[in-house]
Amino acid sequence: MNHIVTVQDAVTAFADFMEPTNAELDAIEQEMPVILADVDLLDAHIVTLDRTPTELDVRRIRRARRRALAARVALVNRAAGTSLPGGAA
Repeated sequence: MNHIVTVQDAVTAFADFMEPTNAELDAIEQEMPVILADVDLLDAHIVTLDRTPTELDVRRIRRARRRALAARVALVNRAAGTSLPGGAA
């Protein structure tokens, strides 16, 4: 019979070193508008899970989808702007 031994010491031995770096925190901060827009879109969809969407629900979902798309476009444009040194011709 093989005994199952816990590996908690091996898993948590480096827990202090597994904190996010400043670069990772900055990346999360830049993506926060996209994350919040996606949460709003999910909220709009969740409201309609147990009932037929009304016209107001459809508008709310449509607005949330547009905001999520706009946030993604803004993030991509910011990322593209920072990756082009000296400006693009």
